[in-house]
Amino acid sequence: MSDVILYAALGAGLAALLLAALYARALMAAPRGNQRMVDLSDAIRSGAMAFLRKEYTWATVFVVVVATLIVLLTDWGRPWGAIAYVFGALLSALAGYIGIRVATQANSRATEAARSGGIAAALPLAFRGGAVAGFTVAGLGLLGVGIGYFVFKQVLELDGWAETVVAIALGGSSIALFARIGGGIYTKAADVGADLVGKVEAGIPEDDPRNPAVIADNVGDNVGDVAGMGADLFESYLGALVAPIVYAALVFGSAPFVAEAILFPLAVGALGMLAAIVGSFFIRVREDDPGRALRSGTNFALIATAVGALGLAYWIFGEAVANPLGIWIAVLAGLVVGWMVGKISEWFTSDDHKKVKEIARQSQTGPATLIISGIAESMKSAAYSVIVVAAGIGVSYYAGYWGLGDGGGIYGVAIAAIGALATVGIIISVDAYGPIADNASGIARMADLPAEVREVTNALDSLGNTTSAVAKGFAVASAGVTALALFAAFTRAVDLDQIDLTRAPTLIGLFVGAMFPFLVAALTINAVGRAATKMIDEVRRQFREIPGLREGRSDAKPDYTACVDIAASGALREMIIPGSLAVALPLLVGLIDVEALGGLLAGTLVTGFLLAIFMANAGGAWDNAKKFIESGAFGGTGSESHKAAVIGDTVGDPFKDTSGPAMNIVIKVMTIVSLVFASAFVG
Repeated sequence: MSDVILYAALGAGLAALLLAALYARALMAAPRGNQRMVDLSDAIRSGAMAFLRKEYTWATVFVVVVATLIVLLTDWGRPWGAIAYVFGALLSALAGYIGIRVATQANSRATEAARSGGIAAALPLAFRGGAVAGFTVAGLGLLGVGIGYFVFKQVLELDGWAETVVAIALGGSSIALFARIGGGIYTKAADVGADLVGKVEAGIPEDDPRNPAVIADNVGDNVGDVAGMGADLFESYLGALVAPIVYAALVFGSAPFVAEAILFPLAVGALGMLAAIVGSFFIRVREDDPGRALRSGTNFALIATAVGALGLAYWIFGEAVANPLGIWIAVLAGLVVGWMVGKISEWFTSDDHKKVKEIARQSQTGPATLIISGIAESMKSAAYSVIVVAAGIGVSYYAGYWGLGDGGGIYGVAIAAIGALATVGIIISVDAYGPIADNASGIARMADLPAEVREVTNALDSLGNTTSAVAKGFAVASAGVTALALFAAFTRAVDLDQIDLTRAPTLIGLFVGAMFPFLVAALTINAVGRAATKMIDEVRRQFREIPGLREGRSDAKPDYTACVDIAASGALREMIIPGSLAVALPLLVGLIDVEALGGLLAGTLVTGFLLAIFMANAGGAWDNAKKFIESGAFGGTGSESHKAAVIGDTVGDPFKDTSGPAMNIVIKVMTIVSLVFASAFVG
């Protein structure tokens, strides 16, 4: 049975990559539009790929340093741990490269599809572009863990094979850390600069070609929301796969069901992958409800995984444990938690619901009341999300204990994490659709296409904002559950049975850990502010010094490259400190006091999760409140309400696309670093 499960996981990973290749081939066969559209698409792709190359150069230095530390500080990392770590980093980098490459090829093609065939043609094409990123990330993730298990456990038979497999996840996390933070700083510096000078000061529409920051803004959509979100969920997926594997290896070493417990996560991953592949073919567009097309594929994948997991639980655990139904309930709890947190995010961020409409109404009395309302509602969304996640943890814990007995509770929580992310292929596909639709809308405006085309692309863009908010909620929920499972594995690795809050070092660790997400948020928000200030100064300079640029004279050409360079240099410079601190802090504390490190991780997990939900939903709500006003509500575009909403949106930009998403990476990176270097702390 073990060989069957392993080969099924490897086969499902390969099937995902094959589907991505087929979608890419179909996408590339579509027409790119007129020469102006092609030129704009090429400029966006050139800027995105140039930034990605520089970002990966910086990340390579970081990877070399951490690989060296693995060799020097751990007793299992010479040399296979370091090799596994580099392998995981390469997989993450490859996934980001392919995703951005295809997304920037899809943007003008989606615009041309909107021009020639409306929503019915444009939405499936944009989805296929997102699906290349989604199934590449998912396929490489499942293959990476499957290959790691096969090589390190079955071929080399390493004593520390479980820790070595975890090192693969740390490699993915290392790239994700910089992709998420760097990409987030880039995209929001450009977005804030473009909006404040363009919309508020100059009074010109979004994505107007007169705005020198407009190309940088569209580049940012790709480096932040395609490469950044893809890397985020890639490392979440790796962490969700390895957490129950390593926990089972550490806790169930002498149990009769240890082999089943180790292989079950790979089986769920294979099942979810196949369900997501089939679900991607359920994307059928309805003109009156285009969002239903994207939801139908996702919902099918979730339901198919839930049903199939019941059969898997009985097939794998049926003869090994008394209550295999408990294992299935844990998987189901993860699926439900991911879906419900995503729905909560949709409820608080979509302009189809009253929450966003009420926030938009507050714009009539200025930006202050709009921002106050957005903060209050997003805090409420964090409370609801925590209740859902807490309930999911409780259900999965007791279901796991019922299924496996002693030690099964935390295994149930770990299985819930892979349940939440089992269908990650289609989740990322739907999310990556968003920036492609956003780019398509920008190209339609910059290429001066007819109003009816822009109506189609704007509708696709609005839908993309909602899918992005849902994906962010899903990412945060999975990050919290995955980090908890990794934390449990860490406590077993260092024999930490309890955390005593009466000990001063432990209490200090708890407070420092609770503080750290706030520090990361402050560093990343300030980074966006500094880069945006330089962007604003550059846009103002060009409007001031290039005659006729603001008026739109044909002989006045903006310097897009200058703004692209400002965003890139700011992001690369500012991502180093928060990224390095997330790795250095747990290493430092762990070498001093292991129990203090336990307190540190607990504090970071709780406040990081809350901040991530709060910031992501606040930014999403302000963004869609602005778009609701732009659709004609409360005075429409150009009104005082619209100006107030633009200010709210710019406040929310670093919340939802930089600092909030960075929390996902931080809480997992700190936990997985602690797990990888556990032997150094104990020694």
